[in-house]
Amino acid sequence: MATERANPYPQFNFTVNLGVGIRAGFQECSNIGMEMTVVEYRNGNDPTNNVRKITGLNKASDVTLKRGAIGVLDLYQWLDDIRNGTSNGVRNVTVNLMSEDKTNTTPVLTWRLLNARIIKYVGGPMNAKGTDIAMEELTLSYERLEME
Repeated sequence: MATERANPYPQFNFTVNLGVGIRAGFQECSNIGMEMTVVEYRNGNDPTNNVRKITGLNKASDVTLKRGAIGVLDLYQWLDDIRNGTSNGVRNVTVNLMSEDKTNTTPVLTWRLLNARIIKYVGGPMNAKGTDIAMEELTLSYERLEME
């Protein structure tokens, strides 16, 4: 449930629940969003020379999740099940924004990504001279966004 306060919450304390069998936290979660399309319509006999704007379909943006590679194949297995047709891969994903006060384990804002599925997985990049963490990047497409 959303918890209101005078100062904005920082973005660094969040949890992601991808459903059964997915382990590890994520470093980044970006592009949670939605938009409403607009349909333009005009009758041929309208007395004014302009179109009416009518609310169209809801579109949800794709979400990108990044985590450090931890040597488990849970994300790959989810994608592989979709690719091989053994599962439709649809899950409800929850992203919780937590308070910076670590004693409070109740989310202050929750985004629910309904009917989400993996549409892209990227591992790397790898660099033999680098010191960065090996990363996995996951892109989810979902049908509807709900907030609480």
